This record gives sequence, C-alpha cells and structure tokens, in this order.
Amino acid sequence: MRKADQVDLHVAEQLRRRRRLLNLAQREVAVGCGVRFQQIQKYEAGATRISAGRLWQLAEALDVPVAYFFEGLQRHEAANQVVDPQPPAPRRRNA
Repeated sequence: MRKADQVDLHVAEQLRRRRRLLNLAQREVAVGCGVRFQQIQKYEAGATRISAGRLWQLAEALDVPVAYFFEGLQRHEAANQVVDPQPPAPRRRNA
C-alpha cells in the first residue's frame, strides 16, 4: 500500500471516530459541510480522498483542529513499516 493511501485511510478513520464520539449522524456532518451524507460515507470508507478545503470544513463542523485528522499517524506508519536489515552499499564516485 502506498504511503499516500495509508494517510487517506488514517484521515478517514479519524473522521469516523470523531463523528461517532460526538454522536452525530453522517447527515448532520454533511449539512455542516454543504455536501450530501453519501459523500461523508465515501470519505469515511476511504473511497474518496478529502481535499484540503473540505478537510478544513470537516474540522470546523466537528470542532477540532485540522491537525486532529493526522494525530497518531507516525505511530500508525511505524507499525506498518518494514525495516531493511542491511543498509545500502555506499556509492563510489568516479574521479
């Protein structure tokens, strides 16, 4: 899985987590952002990427800073990283 895809899925999970924490329906969040509830479903499923502008609107609707959606991302990435047991050989310079 590409790193960008992992970030998108993490943001989607954070969106769903916050909405549920506030006990809001997808329809309520959608109204706050000016989209249909089906779009919120797509965001939460990770089927559609969230633009920067829409992420800003979602943060306002859910009363969190934009950075909330990225919290815990390093920890999440570290768990999915594969460690290369042997470092690459140094490059030789041609004189």
